[in-house]
Amino acid sequence: MKEISLDENDHELLRELKKDSRATVAELAKKLGMPRSTVHERILRLKDHGMIKRFTIEEDYRKTGLPTMAFALASYDPQQKLNQHEVASEVARIPGVLGVYIISGEWDMLIKIRGKSIEDIGTTILDRIRGVKGVLKTYTMSCFEVVREEL
Repeated sequence: MKEISLDENDHELLRELKKDSRATVAELAKKLGMPRSTVHERILRLKDHGMIKRFTIEEDYRKTGLPTMAFALASYDPQQKLNQHEVASEVARIPGVLGVYIISGEWDMLIKIRGKSIEDIGTTILDRIRGVKGVLKTYTMSCFEVVREEL
């Protein structure tokens, strides 16, 4: 697939869609000062080239019963003779785990976790994440407040 370059209108369209992916083409066109057909064509082009992967929602975790967030660093255990990607994929399947990132440095994975309470997150880490074959050890950091988060 041929690469495309984005102009400022594409970036502005992406910003608006991030704010509200349910906005209609007509609403976006009015806000951006572009014809509806142009907005529609740009959205299709961005989707076709994989720059827009999906349209989604932003969950209010307080209202859905998962108000507590933490991050855990995890070390990969090469002695288990497993592929690090397989270990990360296994961790990613655990309920409450919202993100798993393979990182550089002293730790091998950064894991984003949500739960009902810090105790709930502790159970997820102690009983589930540390139980994954290939996870050597973890280090957990509680999140007090989210100042900015982009989906």
